[in-house]
Amino acid sequence: MKILVTGGAGFIGSNLIHFLMKETAHRIINVDKLTYAASLSSLAEFTTDRRLEFERVDIEDPARVRRLFEDHKPNWVMHLAAESHVDRSIENPARFIQTNTVGTFNLLNASRTYFDGLDRVKRSEFRFHHVSTDEVFGSLDIGQAGFTESSPYDPHSPYSASKAASDHLVRAWGATYGLPFMITHCSNNYGPYQFPEKLIPLVILKAIHGQPIPVYGRGENIRDWIFVNDHVQALYAVLTRGSIGETYNVGGNQECTNIELVHHVCEILDEIHPPSENPRLAAKAQQAIASYSNLITFVKDRPGHDLRYAIDATKITAKLGWRPQEDLESGLRKTIHWYLENTRWWQTIQSVDHQNHPDKKVSGNPN
Repeated sequence: MKILVTGGAGFIGSNLIHFLMKETAHRIINVDKLTYAASLSSLAEFTTDRRLEFERVDIEDPARVRRLFEDHKPNWVMHLAAESHVDRSIENPARFIQTNTVGTFNLLNASRTYFDGLDRVKRSEFRFHHVSTDEVFGSLDIGQAGFTESSPYDPHSPYSASKAASDHLVRAWGATYGLPFMITHCSNNYGPYQFPEKLIPLVILKAIHGQPIPVYGRGENIRDWIFVNDHVQALYAVLTRGSIGETYNVGGNQECTNIELVHHVCEILDEIHPPSENPRLAAKAQQAIASYSNLITFVKDRPGHDLRYAIDATKITAKLGWRPQEDLESGLRKTIHWYLENTRWWQTIQSVDHQNHPDKKVSGNPN
């Protein structure tokens, strides 16, 4: 099969392509605009593999999107391209509407035209898999049951509103035009190749440089965390074994408050990369920092900060047999080791972002 993956140079997209290239025989078309959070260096090991092709295309350009289908004739579409950081959506909501909503509209229109021109066999094979977020459901109270596939939509930020709109468009194209689709909603991802403005890599890099670790409010917001490799395996399970027109929630069943998570990351770093042995710190700092947790600094909370997200993944487990393989402890350890061992990757991507946004302030929030 030939799979068109949008956003394949981003965090989840690059991890998905790693999985597809190593675990399957499919051919992949990686479609990415290469914004600040995307880098082809995340896929460097596949540079000479002819099964992977790259197209630098902005999904906001309908003509270029139509051309993708004409040139590559994919069997499946996995749509991950999105602007995803809530702080940035508050600062520039138009960018999120254009990419997440209009971009999805363009992909759906091109997919519909392409699908209508296929023969009977290829029409039966075609799939449009839209990758969404749990944030479209809004916020949960403490003790409230996790989001299910039938939870009502209640987005609270420009980001989640733009994703909610794209979900509705996908379902409308399925109902009106017969486009065969699936939708997945996932909880907070973490792991290799995540841009350092997100909470876990931000904490790791701030800590090892001896810099203040910013945490919104008192860090009491709760998130459900999933290791990215578990997520991409769920995506493939839905694509290949899921039912047309169905929605599947994907979660790690690993809830904790932001401050608990930050302390946990610091504790693992204290163990495997203690301040007293950290070559990035000056001698005085090595002596002064007994634990990286001492660097935690609480900052003003952001507007409309959702209290809690939690996913009920019963359906995907029961119907498709998927379940996460990593718990928070094992996933964090793998992630921390990866960032410590892949300095060049995060230095390069941070440098490019700084050149493009020299005055940007980085928050301490996960999404």
